[in-house]
Amino acid sequence: MRGMRIDSSCIQSLVLFILVLILGSSRLVWCVDGDDYSNTGNPTAIPLVTSFIYSQISNLTKIFNKEITYSLGYCIKDVDTDMNEAFNFSSNLDFLNNCVKQTKDVTKRICTAAEMKFYFTSFMDTKSAHAQFLKPNRNCNLTSWVPGCEPGWACGVASNVTIDLKNSKDIPDRTRDSQPCCEGFFCPRGLTCMIPCPLGSFCPRSKLNNTTGICDPYAYQLPPGKTNHSCGGADRWASVSSSEELFCSAGSYCPTTTKKITCTKGHYCRQGSIDQRACFKLSTCNPNSDKQNMHAYGFMLIGALTLILIVFYNCSDQVLTTRYARLAKSRERAARSARETAQARERWKVAKDITKKRAMGLQQQLSRTFSRKTQGDQSKNLNQSSTNDTQLPPKFPSTTSAPSSGAPKAKKDSSSLTKMLQSLENDPDGQGGFHMEIGDKNIKKQVPKAKQLHSKSQIFKYAYGQLEKEKAMEQKNQNMTFSGVISMATDTDIKTRPTIEVAFNDLTITLNHKFKHLMRSVTGRILPGRISAVMGPSGAGKTTFLSAVAGKIKGCTISGSVLINGKPDPIQCYKKIIGFVPQDDIVHGNLTVEENLRFSARCRLSEDMPKPDKVLVVERVIESLGLQAVRDSLVGTVEKRGISGGQRKRVNVGLELVLEPSLLILDEPTSGLDSSSSNLLLRALRREALEGVNICMVVHQPSYSLYKMFDDLILLAKGGLTVYHGPVKKVEEYFSSFGLTVPDRVNPPDHYIDILEGLVKPSSGVTVQQLPVRWMLQNGYPVPPDMLQYCDQIGNSSAGAGNSSCDTLEPPSAGGSWQDNQEHQQLLFFQSHDLSNRITPGVMRQYRYYVGRNSKQRLREAKLQAADYMILLLAGACLGTLSKVKGDTFGYHGYMYTIIAVSLLCKISALRSFSLDKLHYRRESESGMSSLAYFLSKDTVDHFNTLIKPVVFLSMFFFFNNPRSTFVDNYMVLLCLVYCVTGIAYIFAIFLPPGPAQLWCVLLPVVFTLISNQGKDDKFGRVLGPYCYPTWALEAFLIANAQRYSGVWLITRCDALNELGYSVHHWSYCLVLLVVSGIGCRFIAFFCLLKFGKK
Repeated sequence: MRGMRIDSSCIQSLVLFILVLILGSSRLVWCVDGDDYSNTGNPTAIPLVTSFIYSQISNLTKIFNKEITYSLGYCIKDVDTDMNEAFNFSSNLDFLNNCVKQTKDVTKRICTAAEMKFYFTSFMDTKSAHAQFLKPNRNCNLTSWVPGCEPGWACGVASNVTIDLKNSKDIPDRTRDSQPCCEGFFCPRGLTCMIPCPLGSFCPRSKLNNTTGICDPYAYQLPPGKTNHSCGGADRWASVSSSEELFCSAGSYCPTTTKKITCTKGHYCRQGSIDQRACFKLSTCNPNSDKQNMHAYGFMLIGALTLILIVFYNCSDQVLTTRYARLAKSRERAARSARETAQARERWKVAKDITKKRAMGLQQQLSRTFSRKTQGDQSKNLNQSSTNDTQLPPKFPSTTSAPSSGAPKAKKDSSSLTKMLQSLENDPDGQGGFHMEIGDKNIKKQVPKAKQLHSKSQIFKYAYGQLEKEKAMEQKNQNMTFSGVISMATDTDIKTRPTIEVAFNDLTITLNHKFKHLMRSVTGRILPGRISAVMGPSGAGKTTFLSAVAGKIKGCTISGSVLINGKPDPIQCYKKIIGFVPQDDIVHGNLTVEENLRFSARCRLSEDMPKPDKVLVVERVIESLGLQAVRDSLVGTVEKRGISGGQRKRVNVGLELVLEPSLLILDEPTSGLDSSSSNLLLRALRREALEGVNICMVVHQPSYSLYKMFDDLILLAKGGLTVYHGPVKKVEEYFSSFGLTVPDRVNPPDHYIDILEGLVKPSSGVTVQQLPVRWMLQNGYPVPPDMLQYCDQIGNSSAGAGNSSCDTLEPPSAGGSWQDNQEHQQLLFFQSHDLSNRITPGVMRQYRYYVGRNSKQRLREAKLQAADYMILLLAGACLGTLSKVKGDTFGYHGYMYTIIAVSLLCKISALRSFSLDKLHYRRESESGMSSLAYFLSKDTVDHFNTLIKPVVFLSMFFFFNNPRSTFVDNYMVLLCLVYCVTGIAYIFAIFLPPGPAQLWCVLLPVVFTLISNQGKDDKFGRVLGPYCYPTWALEAFLIANAQRYSGVWLITRCDALNELGYSVHHWSYCLVLLVVSGIGCRFIAFFCLLKFGKK
């Protein structure tokens, strides 16, 4: 029972306490008026009064919620949160308790909702947070100025007047009992009530400084003539620049608005702090510190980033090494496939051992006899043949299919070989021996024609090579070298390529706007399987002729007709099977020889071609051009030495050979090469010609051996007029017909070019101007009207000769393939149809190839990338040290310099993506490679710098500057900024030459930032500023930083954002604008690439 009593008494006490609370809270008038405490002085009533007053103050937020959102929505994102951070005194109400004890009628002195609204709207009306004087009101005006109107003082109301703090319409009559403002409150000048100081402020009672006459720490003076008036409390809460004394000083923190504590060691306290924050490890914080020294973290971050980049570089190097090993294995697999093919061809011989031994015995005997015969004939004909001719054994492919086993086949082989050798021994000058079969039923079809064999030594060399080849085929597989397997595979496979015959009739090229003829009345054709050499003096239009044939000439008017395989199709319809070797060596210097050739083969060969076949194609080109020793060497650039000039020239040719073209056009491929390199190159081209490739090339001063390797010669005079177009072996016969003979020991092409240049005068009375006319008359071509005068001269010098009259000549039909069409034909680059019958890899596959190539190039530019990062580090350290974050600007100037520096440095580095590769892109795009894949791959590889460079810059700037915004916020803004400026740099790099592009990249960030910094009051800046990317980046930086300033900083934040015209709701919007502008700039850059990149 005792326990029950105890429980009952506890319950009764609890109920009684609840009733007291309910009654106390229901008597609002008693609590608000404070009469009970003022009359009785009972201390137990203070907590109730304090709690009620605080609840009334807290409820004011709900009253002003809509108005604050409407008026200050640009600087306050969440009204409840910001007001709670400014006026949440629930943890400590000591300042309110002291005020209740001091004034005893504090509820009659606290500002109502109407008075608070009157005070804060004054800032918005004056458009500034620096206002020191309020508008006249009911209590403080020209006729009524009580002591409570003075700064730091407040008044009460009559005892019979009830104050409703929620009243937001009427200002009460508050003019009685003037007293100094309580600690923790501020009393503005011109307002007779008290407003609680926000958290983060320090509002003690001021003291008179007898020296200055100012009430410290506030900057107001006592009213003159009022001796009984003392210093009061705080007078105003405004921006930090005008009321800094109200803010809790840096190096200290204020847990309440009436208490200030110095920061201890290991902690830091920013200005306006309500608590001290512990410093991170490895950072130094002395007593009374306002920020932590985090330089160590910056160095650690950059060290970690450097380590990651080094590891990534080394790992990527290892990846490249592994890839090279895989490529070597792929080459071995291709060689094994070729070896198996060779085994299949020899399998039929294995079953005929007896017959084969007999045949080989006969072959060895004939081989010795044939070798002696060859040596004798070579010594006799040493003066008749060039020694270089013997170095060109014509190699002809044979079928890959092996005949079935059978003894008669083997017997037929030996018999055919014997007959062929006997025929060659009996008649060395004849061609009959080549009609015999040598182990292959299709050899007759693949034997060169008589016009392809220029000397007896070549014939003997070819026959001996066939014999030695038969013996080499019997070697064991393990004794065959890799090069030999590749040669066998490439020489014995039949290459079927579509043939292209180019015919041109009366081709005339006139320079636009100058009416100057670059070429005139050029008629002829270049045929498949033949090498045509274009020669002539300087200014003869040799390169112009090749450009016209390849469809690459621009800025000119073309008349006449160009037919492809007898049809008037544009040459660009066949661009996938046409190779054009420019005069300049346009090769990627930071790639190896094999990488250059392999990339060209992967992008330009047929998509359905097996990978081993592509490997064999590359290997065949490397071997034929003599590049085996430097296959893994970098080509080199102007700054970095690589392979030799001759090897670089051969790589330039190899880029077109790997696509297995049907038409190959070369612009001075032998210029700068020595005789041996030129011979090696011509031998490789000869092998291509034997496969049906139509080869046309410009040659300057070829040696006699090179001259004899050509099939046809196109000799042009100055002005683009044809002097000769026909077989090389008939050129001397043609010129000697009218007295132009070649002196002894003089190279024929050099002699003819000297005549056309005017260095040598013809002795037969023929002038240089007559030579083109003679060619026209010889072939029945029409003579231009302005050259008819030379017809009379020719007629007088050759009286009685036929076809000397120019009037009766009609243009020939050129074998029936010409159409009599003299209409103007404009060669367009973009064509809707493709006649090459080759499907190259699509955009996505080429994109993958491009990404791999660009990644290798960037890895080999590691030093250049490291220099960019070092400059960013230096800029971040300098800007972070010099531009300190100030509370009134939220780091505005530091962020402005950051935008200029990052924009400038990132734009300059992004220029290298396209400025240095314009010629390479032009060559690749004209050959049919995807421009979209090229552009996307460049942008994809640049994304690495877009991600890394903000981290590099912030590793110094953030830890030296110590902004209140987070590292992630700053990184996101810089990430979007770098993405935007990189797109702008693409436009400059593609559209402008390198020099002007760099100048624009320097000027544009500065100009745009100055426009963004003009302010909203400037008409020019107000119109253009919102469209400048620095405006978006600067707004995002400031918003991210300003949102971290709360409590006492609320008015300062609103003042700064209002001054700049920014809004806290636009952070994501600014980032989206930066990204969208970057995407838009990339679209513009790609359009410029298509429109201007090919010019």
